[in-house]
Amino acid sequence: MTAVKEKAPQADEQDKRAALFEVAADFIRHNIAEGHLYEGLVLQESALSERLEMSRATVKRALEMIETEGLIRKFSGRGFLVAGPAAEVKRDDLRSLELDTSILDASSGKPNWLRVYDEVAYHVTRCPVFGRYRVLEAQMAEEYGVSRTIIRDVLGRLQERGLVQKSRTSRWIVAPLTSQRIKDKYELRSILEVAALTSAKLPVDKLNAFAQEVRDLPAGAPLTPERWFALERRFFEMTVLTSANEDLTEYAATNRVALEACQSALFSLGLPPDTQSIVELGRVVELALSGSLPAATSMLTMHLEKACHRTVAQLKITAILPPPTDFPPYLQLS
Repeated sequence: MTAVKEKAPQADEQDKRAALFEVAADFIRHNIAEGHLYEGLVLQESALSERLEMSRATVKRALEMIETEGLIRKFSGRGFLVAGPAAEVKRDDLRSLELDTSILDASSGKPNWLRVYDEVAYHVTRCPVFGRYRVLEAQMAEEYGVSRTIIRDVLGRLQERGLVQKSRTSRWIVAPLTSQRIKDKYELRSILEVAALTSAKLPVDKLNAFAQEVRDLPAGAPLTPERWFALERRFFEMTVLTSANEDLTEYAATNRVALEACQSALFSLGLPPDTQSIVELGRVVELALSGSLPAATSMLTMHLEKACHRTVAQLKITAILPPPTDFPPYLQLS
């Protein structure tokens, strides 16, 4: 383990265009702010999907995200209402309203492989906790209005991440995430991530900031899933991905994918993030910064054992819950 000072961040040259649901959400927010989508107006997925030339699943995800921000709310009828004091429900045709489309660039309303990838990844990471799913190429291509070639490219990339597989009959499937599979992955995490920590070049300044942020967490206050993931990933990036052993860091990152997907699915069902697990990570960091490497690795091992038990216990809850109804038609429970 080596402590190092921060390097200046390098520009990220990767494609950072927003996913389709984020484009849809920005469009809706903008038109609410401009008054084109006004108080009491009913926002229906079907009309918005036609207007934006996006799938209903994409628009639904955008609306659900905006609902959490308080800009819209559900009501007893179908769809959402634009929030505000207005009591009257207005069912005007969204297809004929004058909306500001300037926020959309020339390509934002049209799926490319990256945006299709983001959408498909979102759905295939949610379904393994409910069982084995078959992925239908033709229906996926129809859903996003792209060619089968693009769909195969997307599925191939997801296969590289271990999110989808090909069966012996060359059908695309999403394998179920069982308790034993979770235990196996956590066992592998204990081997890989502890080894990485022992050879990591720790970014001292960032780790000190992380430890202080964890100490400042309000006692007993719940974390949002977004913040939980952000803290978890920062810890991983600083203590594992800084190892000089590139093969080790690559295997460690790949092994985490299914577990992160499982946790995301559990959060989507309303199960709360566990603040204690973040506190444990803060303790690992404090021990590492103090120079006590054996104690830090021991703490990390204990954290992963507890995390495994917590995840398995949460997974058992899904056995009594029906799968979500918003999975796209190209995912079929088999």
